[in-house]
Order: sequence, then structure tokens, then C-alpha cells
Amino acid sequence: MKVAVLDIKGKETGRKVDLSDDVFAIEPNEHAIYLDVKRYLAHQRQGTHKAKERAEIVGSTRKIKKQKGTGTARAGSIKSPIFRGGGRIFGPRPRDYQQKLNKNVKRLARKSALTLKSKDKALVVVEDFSFEAPKTKDFKAFLTSLGIENKKSLIVLGDSNNNVYLSSRNLERSEVVTSSELSTYKIINAGKVVLTESALEGIESNLKK
Repeated sequence: MKVAVLDIKGKETGRKVDLSDDVFAIEPNEHAIYLDVKRYLAHQRQGTHKAKERAEIVGSTRKIKKQKGTGTARAGSIKSPIFRGGGRIFGPRPRDYQQKLNKNVKRLARKSALTLKSKDKALVVVEDFSFEAPKTKDFKAFLTSLGIENKKSLIVLGDSNNNVYLSSRNLERSEVVTSSELSTYKIINAGKVVLTESALEGIESNLKK
């Protein structure tokens, strides 16, 4: 599939690039996408939650009232979960939420996500660009020239570019990543995916393995 290459002002350069059918035109596997997105979101969890159970509560160990003759249920410990200030029954404990996914499944998920974006015509290829200094105004003008200033956008660079990254940081709907940082979740979450030419080469070399 051939796609026109745009410049930083959103105009066609007269050049076209070939999108590899092995990456951008496969049969999408939605279950692989689901598994990879679930794994990504699980990895965002810190897992530091903790609630004290009755054995961990600091408090008196005396029997709080006599066993019989009170007319109410028997009770031994003030740390019982049925009392205010007592321990929590089966409370959360620190745990690791990481999930393992095979390398080939992750690769398939990314290719499936890119294929879906390609089919929806939500994929744009631009020539490599940079800014002389970090300026949000310049980055916003770039998004406006592509007509995506009001959409969730993912800009994929070939290599890290500090000026471009810093220029985008104030814009809530836009995110800049390198081709090596690309994930299935970020592709699916974006309304429009913008690839630089060098990023396209990096993605195809990574996903064709």
C-alpha cells in the first residue's frame, strides 16, 4: 500500500512510501489486541494497596465484656472486624499485577492495531522534522496543519527528539513517542497516528522479525 508523505505544514511532498503488507495489512487479531491492552493497563497499577487485618491492629487484648448475661452477641476482641476501628476482613495486600505475554503475541497485537488504523485511514506519514527550540505554539501549528488539533493524536518519531517532546508536553490530547516505545494501547487509544519516515522504518524492522 502506498501512502503520500506530508511535510511539517501538512502539504504533500510529492513522494510516496510503501507500507508493508506484513505490518499494515494483516488479518487483525482482536483477541491479541485485548490481551496486550489488558497487560499494559495491569502494568500501570502499583499494587501498593494495603489494609490491616485483625492480627495487625494495635489495641487491647482483654475480653471486652462477659460471655453471658448481656443479652447481646458474645464478643472477645475490640479488634474484631465487626467493630469500628477493627481489622478488615480479607483486605487488599501488596501484590504484583504484571502479566506475561509471549513476544509473538505482543508483536501480532501491534501489527493488528496498526492494520486497523490503516483501514480506518487514521494513519499519516510525515517527513522527519524537528524544532529549533521547545515551543508549544510550533507543535500546535504542526497539528493544525494536519487537521488533528482537536483529536487524540500519537506522534511516532524514529529517535528521541527533546525539542519535539517538550513542545508537545503541554497538550493533553497529544503524545510523542519513539518507534521503540510504541505499544498496542497507545495505538488503539489515539484517534490519529502520525508516523515519521524514520519511525516507519523502525516499526517495520521491529515487527517483521
